[in-house]
Amino acid sequence: MKFATTLSIVVLLGISCSKAQANSSAAGLTGPTGTTTVVDCGKGQSLNAALASMQKDGPATVLVKGTCTEYVRVVGFEDLTLEGMPGAALVQPNTVPGGGLLVFVLYVQAARSVTIGGLAIHSQSSAAAGIGIGQGSLDVRLRNMTIDGAATFDVEVFERSQVSLAYVTARDPGYSPIGVYDVSDVHIEHCLFENTTGAAWHAGLDVGTGHVTMYATTIRNMQVGINVGVNAIVDIGAFDTYYALNGSTDVVIENSFGTNYWGASIGSGGSLNVISAKLRIINPGQSYGGESAGVYLTGGGTLNANANLIISGSQGQGVLVSNNSFATLTGSSITGGSHGGLVAVNLSTIAVEQSNPLTLIGGNAPDLFCDSKSQISGGANLAGVPTVNCANLLPGDSVNLP
Repeated sequence: MKFATTLSIVVLLGISCSKAQANSSAAGLTGPTGTTTVVDCGKGQSLNAALASMQKDGPATVLVKGTCTEYVRVVGFEDLTLEGMPGAALVQPNTVPGGGLLVFVLYVQAARSVTIGGLAIHSQSSAAAGIGIGQGSLDVRLRNMTIDGAATFDVEVFERSQVSLAYVTARDPGYSPIGVYDVSDVHIEHCLFENTTGAAWHAGLDVGTGHVTMYATTIRNMQVGINVGVNAIVDIGAFDTYYALNGSTDVVIENSFGTNYWGASIGSGGSLNVISAKLRIINPGQSYGGESAGVYLTGGGTLNANANLIISGSQGQGVLVSNNSFATLTGSSITGGSHGGLVAVNLSTIAVEQSNPLTLIGGNAPDLFCDSKSQISGGANLAGVPTVNCANLLPGDSVNLP
């Protein structure tokens, strides 16, 4: 199940916390690094009204107190910090803009170098997303936030925008905590994306024609943990652009509720690259097997994985490569699955490269499977003695060459 993003989005925003006090003044202070404005929504002040009165070419800081019940637009700002004080929240109003328009509780448009932190954002099912970031916004940083409740996404990034998320908890949207589209680029670290009900249908991360780099993040109880399509790219790799690398850098996809179908699904020319951080996929898939899997590739999807890919206890297949897709494994581990470990079908190929340690495929039923039109190469690079149901298993990289 996928959701398309409309390239031209018109959103009616700007409803204040209190109409009677929409123009209530906020305290403004000028310091050596720019202007600091304090907005106390508990006293009827409006965050939108404060932003409307500010110069857009910062630096500027807005400190938010209390609960603001309004739709907020951050349009055209550069070098802006929007920081919630302890307990600060932005809540969607009960009044919903008419005309069938998409609604974002917080909408960042054509902005640059904007940091938003410390806020809890609570949406209703009438909102398309808690936070929408579009119109080529660059260097937008979401920090130390809790976001929940929207109809489709907690955070949606679109229209060639560039965003970083760190220490963000996003839970229980209608579809996905994070959607990335329209050639946008997103960095994700130290985050938690979870479905607390297990209800269908949810993707922990949904990427279409975009790029995501991710580490130190847990995705919990989604029907598909990472959904990659439409020539999108997801890289599992540690980076220190924003924070020093401390502690575990693992990306963990969990299935404690038993509602997962795919740990990761890659299709439509998309690719998943497991590079410098571990991708641990725990108990993915469904007991009937079929196309459910730890990693599922279809429609020309590609997987490139080193020893940092670890799939354990799959209820379905381990790595299923289908419909003219391709996977390369170099030292990966796929163990303890109830169905196939490595499965190649319908004109697909799995290449197991030389590595130290060797790629471990064991305890699956069977470990290797391919149909007559598909191939697994590099059998000599596998650890142990895997069970095999694959006539096209090559010990090396290819058939004997002339």
